[in-house]
Amino acid sequence: MRTYFDEIAEGYEELYKEEQLKKLRIIKDNLRIAPEDLMLDVGCGPGFVAEVFDCRIIGLDPSEELLKKCSFETIRCEAEDIPFPDNHFDVVISVTSIHNFDNYKTGLLEIKRVGKDRFAFTVLKNSKKFNDIKDFIEKNFSVKKTIDEKIDLILICA
Repeated sequence: MRTYFDEIAEGYEELYKEEQLKKLRIIKDNLRIAPEDLMLDVGCGPGFVAEVFDCRIIGLDPSEELLKKCSFETIRCEAEDIPFPDNHFDVVISVTSIHNFDNYKTGLLEIKRVGKDRFAFTVLKNSKKFNDIKDFIEKNFSVKKTIDEKIDLILICA
């Protein structure tokens, strides 16, 4: 099944790359990540994360066309059903994708399940679900820092 993001895959980089790289750099500046860490990027798109982080990365995304652009290991799946064991990843990030989850609560609980203790989320401020997503993250993760970025709210959890 093709997704909206499969349809826009060719132009995705032009539309979103600079904006996404800015948020990824903010996360890098605020979350301790070592080269030996294993990171999961939920909603990884075409893999911009590899331009910013020097660690082992696995990406998840439902868009087959965007995953084809990634330079690291990827799995086509939804955030609500992450195919890894509990506490598998040192770091889990999700950049401007939570509002696209079919069920953000289930997706976030899956992220918490597969992650150890370091997480970073960017939440689209103009999403109708913004307040609900932000509140759910604050109740279920240990938010250490909140950064108000122009388009997103960035939550650093460690």
